[in-house]
Amino acid sequence: MTKPLSYSFFATAIGTCGIAWSADGIAGVSLPEVEEQRLRSRFAARYPNAAENPPPPEISEAIARIQALLKGEPDDLGDIVLDEAQVPQFNKRVYDIARRISPGATRTYGEIAKELGDPLLAREVGQALGRNPFPIIVPCHRVLAANGKTGGFSATGGVQTKFRMLAIERARTDNAPSLFDELPLAAPPRRPH
Repeated sequence: MTKPLSYSFFATAIGTCGIAWSADGIAGVSLPEVEEQRLRSRFAARYPNAAENPPPPEISEAIARIQALLKGEPDDLGDIVLDEAQVPQFNKRVYDIARRISPGATRTYGEIAKELGDPLLAREVGQALGRNPFPIIVPCHRVLAANGKTGGFSATGGVQTKFRMLAIERARTDNAPSLFDELPLAAPPRRPH
């Protein structure tokens, strides 16, 4: 028997998101989109048996935290309860690791594969993240390819959306020093004339 699902939409600083939930937790999230009607059509197709409803308090709290994160307030969202009943076991393991990546930090597909016990699983890690039904809460945008390369990103807006979210979090996406890393921490003291 399938669990009843509900969904709702909410505005963020960078577009409208959708969120679906069951009695067991959040069943899905969409990344921000500028065209709300397009998002609504896709979300209805993704959850054909769900009903649009006002979110209950725990979902409203998750929405508020996502909105704050997308305004630049750090929150790893790691304690938000997910309904992972339809998620394959391997993907759950990948998502658990990804959820531990703090806002402003990044990891690589290879690093996650190595933590899973096999560095050769980097492609499978990427595929699992590409199927992530909980983006933002499971921060697939914080996972990059080796050497700071973007890797894939299947969201609307593609890699631009990924980098926009990383920029909001002030994440470093490569090892090159930033302009501010090159500046001294304090100006040298001035000598009296």
